[in-house]
Amino acid sequence: MTGLLLACAACSQEDAPAEKVAEAAEEIVEPAADPTPLAKGEWAPRDTCEAVEGAGLFRRQLAAAVEARDADVVAALSAEDIKLDFGGGEGRAELRARLGDASRGLWEELDAILALGCSANEQGGITIPWYFDQDLGGADPFTSMLVIGENVPVLTEPKPSAEKLDTISWDLVEPVSFNPQSPFQGIKVGDDGTGYIATDRLRSPIDYRLIASSRNGRWRITSFVAGD
Repeated sequence: MTGLLLACAACSQEDAPAEKVAEAAEEIVEPAADPTPLAKGEWAPRDTCEAVEGAGLFRRQLAAAVEARDADVVAALSAEDIKLDFGGGEGRAELRARLGDASRGLWEELDAILALGCSANEQGGITIPWYFDQDLGGADPFTSMLVIGENVPVLTEPKPSAEKLDTISWDLVEPVSFNPQSPFQGIKVGDDGTGYIATDRLRSPIDYRLIASSRNGRWRITSFVAGD
């Protein structure tokens, strides 16, 4: 990792990382090439991006920069006008500032989405996580939640020792209500039943996602937002 950081020290904040950074990223992060599900479940992460020219190297650069917590390199891999929210937040300088604000937790958000697959999108770019670029089959992305993981227990009560009703693997569920401060969330089971799933195993379909595309042969993050 030290070699990557040294190579990144000479990166321009306006230009793509130097060739040495690309080589370092190749060495540190193994490419993902299998487009099949990486786990069982309808919405388990998939990777359909490796076939997109230049996308694989870009993702390895990004993953290495995120692992190193190097805001300058992440900014260098971003478009000058990168969109950061729906209230007008944009730009590399703003991205660096937000990455430096620990209360926003953006490094952890990048960690999370990079583990959730990648989709080659219709615009010729890529979308991370994979599921954000998919038709959710009629599920409401504003009210449903995605169960993150395989064989996640559905419990009869909101406590770890409760009896297990069932397990769910990478599927969408409908919460009865949602309190982010609670360690468990009630979800609809059957026609009128309720089960409970650990909050940290649930993710909103419209949570953070990253969109990137090639501009004049250089890959850039054009959007890193949450919500709608």
